[in-house]
Amino acid sequence: MFNLAVLGPYMIWVWLGLAVIFGVIEALTVGLTTIWFAAGALCAMVMAILGLGIPLQIAVFFVVSIVLVATTRKIFVNKLKTGSQKTNVETLIGQEGRVTSVIIPLNSGRVEVKGQDWAAVAVGQNDLIPEGTVVVVKAIDGVKLVVDVKGE
Repeated sequence: MFNLAVLGPYMIWVWLGLAVIFGVIEALTVGLTTIWFAAGALCAMVMAILGLGIPLQIAVFFVVSIVLVATTRKIFVNKLKTGSQKTNVETLIGQEGRVTSVIIPLNSGRVEVKGQDWAAVAVGQNDLIPEGTVVVVKAIDGVKLVVDVKGE
């Protein structure tokens, strides 16, 4: 069986290494998951510096990590709005535009929204929307806007 006492003098470096690894993973993924384990590893490193036993260091690592994940992750995700940023295209939904090329049933036409030209299809697949009609963007389908006549 492996003797944990052999690792004793090296545990400070083990915990520091784990903290760095977790920190690098967090920097690469920005998922607010591994940062808490980095904090747990730093707390375990403090236990190693104080000369406390390896089982206690491991317990501190797990307890601190789990408590931080359970109590603070949701708060930070909400504060930082991780993953909820709208893209530029998504901000077009609800905007008004003008048909610049007739939208034919089962075919796309062209719409200008916020000074940009977009391919567009009608909400109703059998709708014909003439050029010059004011439309509202209802959705995005791939690279096409899905539009409906304003007021309908």
